[in-house]
Amino acid sequence: MTPRVSIVVPAYNNADYIVETVDSILNQTFTDFEVIIADHSSTDDTMTVLSRYADDPRIEILTTEAGGGAKRNWDRVSEAANGELLKLVCGDDTIYPDCLAKQVQAFDENPSVVLVASQRKLVDANGKTILSARGLAGLKGLVTGRAAARKTVTAGANIFGEPGCVLMKRSALKAAGWWDDTNPYVIDEATYTAVALQGDVYAIPEPLASFRVNAGQWSVRLAKEQAGQAAAFHKALRESDPTLVSATDVRIGDLRALATSFMRRGVYLMLRHRMS
Repeated sequence: MTPRVSIVVPAYNNADYIVETVDSILNQTFTDFEVIIADHSSTDDTMTVLSRYADDPRIEILTTEAGGGAKRNWDRVSEAANGELLKLVCGDDTIYPDCLAKQVQAFDENPSVVLVASQRKLVDANGKTILSARGLAGLKGLVTGRAAARKTVTAGANIFGEPGCVLMKRSALKAAGWWDDTNPYVIDEATYTAVALQGDVYAIPEPLASFRVNAGQWSVRLAKEQAGQAAAFHKALRESDPTLVSATDVRIGDLRALATSFMRRGVYLMLRHRMS
């Protein structure tokens, strides 16, 4: 039978964390789901580690040829999914045991919803908490997709959160053309906005997932590039529908995106110092 939910995991060099990720998925209190994992030609032991799940009937393990950036593997697992609802979980993140139960309930109680998002906890490489609850920019409960799209622009950041925070209708993702990497740094935000604009959004103001922050290099050049791609996303959204976001909304979002990118750089530098 077709599962209600597909949880898809695009893995790449996640040998150190993939077991924690997959086990967090398998430990859900909601059980009507499948797991599809695709390894994007990792150069570490990711596939060897994943072999421990080879006999689990809930799990399908695929491989993806190298190249194509994140979109190639994210599309690969999403297109292979069979469920009505889809959640993408990166290979070093985790979801809480009641994540699916609460997000599926939101869909059941709100037929107009195409996307459910929660807050998330930020953790370092050792799993220690950096921030206990982040995301949604004050949104709570049922909101229109247009209101959520406007909020993510004016916030200058991805209010929907990293992929593990989001459960969406697979049909809406397909209608949006799968994952949008026009601006790769905002592939998740741009895609979630395209999905949200097809209906309503339900915001759950509590952390139901964790996002692992990598303490690697985060240069000034990279911070500016990320802010530039956010600005390009804001501009494109306004050009596609001038009634959705105003020129003032875009200016505010661009300034906040720049500030956020440098704040994120500071966090990465702090973590790199702490981990060393």
